Amino acid sequence: MIEQLHAVISNIEHEWSTKRFLVVGDVMLDRYIWGDVGRISPEAPVPVVRAARHSEQPGGAANVAMNLARLGAQVAVAGFTGTDENAALLTASLHSSAIKPLFVKCEGFPTITKLRILGGRQQMLRLDSELMGERPDGDYDRLIEAALAQLPEVDAVVLSDYAKGALTPRVCQTIIQAARKNNIPVLVDPKSDDFSRYRGATVICPNRNELATALRMNSQDLTELLSTAQAMVPEFNLEFLAVTLSEKGIALVHADSHFLAPAVARQVFDVSGAGDTVIAVLALSLASRLELKTAVELANAAAGIVVGKVGTVAVERQELLAAIGPEIAIHTVNKLVDRIDAIRRVALWKANGDHVVFTNGCFDLLHIGHITLLEQARYFGDKLIVGINSDDSVKALKGPDRPIVGESDRARVLAALAVVDAVVVFSEPTPLEIIVAIQPDVLVKGGDYSMDNIVGAHEVQSWGGQVKIVPLVEGFSTTNLIAGSRNSK
Repeated sequence: MIEQLHAVISNIEHEWSTKRFLVVGDVMLDRYIWGDVGRISPEAPVPVVRAARHSEQPGGAANVAMNLARLGAQVAVAGFTGTDENAALLTASLHSSAIKPLFVKCEGFPTITKLRILGGRQQMLRLDSELMGERPDGDYDRLIEAALAQLPEVDAVVLSDYAKGALTPRVCQTIIQAARKNNIPVLVDPKSDDFSRYRGATVICPNRNELATALRMNSQDLTELLSTAQAMVPEFNLEFLAVTLSEKGIALVHADSHFLAPAVARQVFDVSGAGDTVIAVLALSLASRLELKTAVELANAAAGIVVGKVGTVAVERQELLAAIGPEIAIHTVNKLVDRIDAIRRVALWKANGDHVVFTNGCFDLLHIGHITLLEQARYFGDKLIVGINSDDSVKALKGPDRPIVGESDRARVLAALAVVDAVVVFSEPTPLEIIVAIQPDVLVKGGDYSMDNIVGAHEVQSWGGQVKIVPLVEGFSTTNLIAGSRNSK
């Protein structure tokens, strides 16, 4: 269970869009040819892929930037490209996601490109276009200059090392020292087996094999590996290590302890880019000052989404919210939303393929008639959002002696019901504005209404929704409850 769940949801929905990040490292262009395999070639024992479409996607450090941007953050990414067509494609792709590219174009070096050929969901072949070796000193100077110019504006820095030449020891140390001097956290995804180049970073995020290589150890004994890794934290002046362990999850390693957060069980199709997703979520969590354990559990949830896709694909903010949706459902306080949150929550549900039901009322002194209405309403869809009149709105409708129960208490009681997925308070005389704003798939009212006098019925039908009227439970109403209470005195 994710701790600080209310804070997590608030951060994802509101705070992450205010965070700014700098990603520095080996940027790449991931290209894909998608097709189907129908036969084996007569020329050689290889499958023949009938190409159906092609696509391009930022890769490497640029994929880290994409993950941050898709999760709502503002991002700049610095790295080396060539002067070729692939550099233009990569730049255009980043611009389309509102990411600021800070590229140093290196003469004589092509833009690093990976071409993957897929038959269905199966990767058949990968072709890499790259030229290994260090760039001229002047290119590194320009890369450092571009990165340092961004530091005053960012909440965190990510160094994404794919061992393609961008993150030399000089580049790493210059950026890390400048960032830490300004109390800016630095997260590193390493490829070098010499972690000394990352000395002073906030956290290094190796996978199991990378950690074992850096420690000159066998990776089979996980407990021994993590215990030995604890010494790395003070040795390299880190705050902690975050070790990705594939299907086992993520381990947090401190100087004197380590903790394992189990992975979220998912069907795995492609692990490409999963590490980029993990470090992006950790960066956002650190910048938002979430607890480390919460940050790791959230990163696990995000990684579980990415490995269920094919290709290098960034996780979307709405997908992450959907992944933690079951936990949202069991926390009453997280069902209480304002109008903006209600719109976002409904958009999330719809994006996840859910049918959304809306009903409304005063719900003053909750009784069996209310419960029956809500249970029947929930039957018409996957998610039920309940609108309740504010105290002032109830007074205007029912008189100065109502409501008996205040709006915050009424909302909290409704949110505690398993059939209710969200509760929103509205202050207008009718719920029309909230209905139009969230555009539910189904609008439900009790049997004391007819189709002619249901507020919002016409609007819901105009976008293809349904209006349902459910029978009342005879003899149950708040008015009867109040009258009965008075008569018994």
